[in-house]
Amino acid sequence: MKLIPIGFGSYVSAGRVIAAVEPESNPIKRVITQARESGKLVDATYGRRTEAVLIMDNGAVILCPVGPEELAGRIDRAEGESDER
Repeated sequence: MKLIPIGFGSYVSAGRVIAAVEPESNPIKRVITQARESGKLVDATYGRRTEAVLIMDNGAVILCPVGPEELAGRIDRAEGESDER
């Protein structure tokens, strides 16, 4: 299990991330609202602007202060490190 940093000392498992998306679209806003209502929303922004929304394989939704492009790079690097071993 490779952990990737998502900002402010928070980490997620790289293998459990299904999608990293920008938070501005209405469908993603609905996903956030539904996750909040069902208790599956994790706000890891520490009061900062939400730059990315992570959709996890267990249905959890994580709000991140780091953009989706940066997160994708971190996930790629984490997967590349595990391939080398």
